[in-house]
Amino acid sequence: MRLRTIALVAAIPATLVLAIGIGAVPVTPAAVIAALADSASPAATIIRDLRLPRVLLAFLVGGGLGVSGAALQALVRNPLADPYLLGLSGGAGLGAVAAIALGPGSTWAVPAAAFAGAIGAIALVYRLAVVSGRRLDPRVLLLAGVIVGAFAAAVMSAIIVLADAPTLRSAMLWLFGGFGGASWQSLGIFALYAILPLALLLRSGRALDLLALGEETAEYLGADAERTKRLVYVATSLLTAASVATCGIIGFVGLVVPHACRLAWSPLHRTLLPVTFVAGGVFLVLADALARSVLPPLELPVGVVTALVGVPLFAVLLRRTLA
Repeated sequence: MRLRTIALVAAIPATLVLAIGIGAVPVTPAAVIAALADSASPAATIIRDLRLPRVLLAFLVGGGLGVSGAALQALVRNPLADPYLLGLSGGAGLGAVAAIALGPGSTWAVPAAAFAGAIGAIALVYRLAVVSGRRLDPRVLLLAGVIVGAFAAAVMSAIIVLADAPTLRSAMLWLFGGFGGASWQSLGIFALYAILPLALLLRSGRALDLLALGEETAEYLGADAERTKRLVYVATSLLTAASVATCGIIGFVGLVVPHACRLAWSPLHRTLLPVTFVAGGVFLVLADALARSVLPPLELPVGVVTALVGVPLFAVLLRRTLA
């Protein structure tokens, strides 16, 4: 396991340098390093102003989605859970599509509407899931998420059907996810939103280990199960909402990466969460690099690439788990 950890940590700079060099203008790893070290380098403008913030944003979003997926799977005690299970993607998608359909606005109109839609879905699902005694029932949480997500998807579909062709294209591109609009400003805003929920989740490793054993067992061993469930729900929701508002809906990262890390490292969350953060970041950086390079000069939506890679990978992982 130690060798795997060393290899994963070493993969961070290697992946970042490789991904920064990929694009309409290919840049060798040596030139990437030179541009990062010297602002007077010929490729410095492309590397520092365009590609570096995009790659760093992809890494942070991928890590956040991976951690959210691992924590949510412990919360609902379901290994098939992912960050979008609780209706959040439907709420965010509805907010973004509504903002796009209303016409051109400020640069931040669509991300702000997506974040507002996600927060609205979070609040509604939570309200539906809090049952007698104000206990957060994971089974009701899943059902409430499915209901809210289905309703939001229905309204979103109606808006898309009534929209004109340019609006439809813009909405579909956003829904598939991507980092084409990445900048130092968007990177800073995402980091500002994500740092607190991410820190809370990383500190909740022991509580999640106990919660995965069952609420009664967790209470017996000294954990405050209800407090942990609420903290995890709010933190994963806010972290995922920030990710969706920044880059659209990118699936399978929060589902596949935690499974792979459990098999390769440990199911204990004190180890699993940090490893999943790094692995999720590396995975999404590579997916974004593939999206930019597979059909140049066209750029595939990152959500399409993660689905094409994630579905067969998840099938292999599931087969190994059940074997």
